[in-house]
Amino acid sequence: MRFLVTLAAVLAMLPVASVPAAAQLLPDLGDASSADLPPQLERRIGESIVRDIRQREPNYLDDPELAEYLAAMGARLLAVAAGARYDFEFFVIRDPSINAFALPGGYIGVHTGLITASDSESEVASVIAHEIAHVTQRHIARMLGFQKQAQLPTLVALAAAVLLGRSRPDLAGGLATAAQAGTVQAQLGYSREFEREADRVGFQTLSAAGFDVRAMPGFFEKMQRYTRIMDDGRVPGYLRSHPVTTERIADSQNRAATEPYRQHLDSLDYHLVRAKLRAEAGVAREDAAYFGSLLRDGRYASEPAARYGLAVALLRAGDAAGAEAQVARLRAAGVANPMVETLAARVRLALKDVPGALAGLEAALARHPHRRALLYAYVETLQRLGRHEQAQAALAEPVRLYPRDAKLHQARARSYAAQGKRLLQHQAQAELYVLQGSLPAAIEQLQLAQTAGDGDFYDLSVVEARLKALRAEHAEELKAARRAGP
Repeated sequence: MRFLVTLAAVLAMLPVASVPAAAQLLPDLGDASSADLPPQLERRIGESIVRDIRQREPNYLDDPELAEYLAAMGARLLAVAAGARYDFEFFVIRDPSINAFALPGGYIGVHTGLITASDSESEVASVIAHEIAHVTQRHIARMLGFQKQAQLPTLVALAAAVLLGRSRPDLAGGLATAAQAGTVQAQLGYSREFEREADRVGFQTLSAAGFDVRAMPGFFEKMQRYTRIMDDGRVPGYLRSHPVTTERIADSQNRAATEPYRQHLDSLDYHLVRAKLRAEAGVAREDAAYFGSLLRDGRYASEPAARYGLAVALLRAGDAAGAEAQVARLRAAGVANPMVETLAARVRLALKDVPGALAGLEAALARHPHRRALLYAYVETLQRLGRHEQAQAALAEPVRLYPRDAKLHQARARSYAAQGKRLLQHQAQAELYVLQGSLPAAIEQLQLAQTAGDGDFYDLSVVEARLKALRAEHAEELKAARRAGP
């Protein structure tokens, strides 16, 4: 995939001098607790990669409902996972392959194909738990510390080959050649040990979180079948960083056999997320026909999810009235879910009923005050109606609670611009650029805020303090880049 191709380039651009002690050399591998890469540097690397994904990868899926679902599942797993030192972040890539991957610093990417191919919520959780274990056990840092005498850019190229081999082994082969294939082969052999460790630790996390542990070997078998179907025989086996072997399946089956049977009921959110992905994946009319046939024949795991999927597909096909009828049936059945409410608002907007959409979102947000997907939709609807003061009031507390939420800063900047509040507009835009990793652009926005002419002494003091901090941070970045050299 394209975003993984950029991994080596992104990491190679990071200043090698920022690695402590040996400057351009990494420490000995040692045990799992050794500081091969400091956690702070791991986080910086992960942030850089994720920013690159968001800005450059066309298959990055910016869907707050999917992100909220994965974050909730991740929080449940992390609450019982040992060694979870980072604030984890989960994001989605629109790709039909069954895959997920861990990046340095607590970032977990999930392919849409993983969710749609699953038959239960526990199957998805088993993969997420496995990827969380890669992070908590510091596998990427340990992998980069594999060769004591190698420089960081070379090592991260090897890491890129490992990660890339999960979904695009053809491209990984080219990268591996560039980074010395013999070393990559040894590196990948070592990563298989990581896979076994991630299986073991992930299984413990899955069990402690209350999911069905039998989902792990079941999903392994599904992935093995998928790999066999997709394998065209051209890819060397040693380039597969996620080999689903008979040994791994047997190990997970043996672990599951020692656990008492525990049934885990899939959440409605899980079923709705799967239905949404399926309803948005193909031709709208064909997707509508698919969900219509499920409802007619009774072939569904969740009737509300099948009806929701039909409504999504009908709305995509331009049949807002048909979608409205399906939403009405969901409500008549007592389905009160935030995803249904955001869909209902989209239907009202398609029917040109903006006040009706706003009323529904306002009521839903009162029932579910912490669902940010509802908040985004509510604020956007307020802005459509020109009610920017109310939008700013709705954003004030969330911005304080979630200062790293780029969507909130973007919404603030939009409303401030509509109100002609230039200092506040540039200030909010600056924070958005900071989160996007563009300090020069953020500094420029704060300079514009200084000259806006509509701020009081307090506002200007805040801008001046922030500008001073960002200039210092940018100067440190430039200094580190000069030390690293070309």
